Amino acid sequence: MDGAVLQIVEFQHVKPGKGAAFVRTKVKNVITGAVVEKTFNPNDKFPTAFVERKEMEYSYSDGDLYYFMDQENYDMIPLNKDVLDDNFRFVKENMVCRICSYKGNVFAVEPPNFVELQVTKTDPGFKGDTATNATKPATLETGAEVRVPLFIDEGEMIRIDTRTGEYMERA
Repeated sequence: MDGAVLQIVEFQHVKPGKGAAFVRTKVKNVITGAVVEKTFNPNDKFPTAFVERKEMEYSYSDGDLYYFMDQENYDMIPLNKDVLDDNFRFVKENMVCRICSYKGNVFAVEPPNFVELQVTKTDPGFKGDTATNATKPATLETGAEVRVPLFIDEGEMIRIDTRTGEYMERA
């Protein structure tokens, strides 16, 4: 729309008692990341943007550049740090991520929905702590910090949901 590639984040079809129906939306510009609210006529038509999604393996980082390897031809593609979302903190080397691009311009890196990571630092739990739903901070092998139940100890493998950044279960 207007030369920008937009992704619908949220929408609601509204049919007031008086007047014509309309669609209230929240749209995100996939290139800039800006989210705006727009109202549309239900009959409005827009061209479809063809977004290429490709599985690539995260290799390593060098300063603000993060290198991803194409698994078909083994080409290394450097991406700037500003392309990466906050959920990239759960990705470690050699993990396969989905690279999203539009006309050759990469605008997003989607990590796997669930990852298994080792807890490298956390306070010890005490007997009887499992009776409550209390949590404690834990540092993972990627350097990310999450809240985990009190019974999790250092060295344990846990499963994290990268979309929410929450502890799921022991791995």
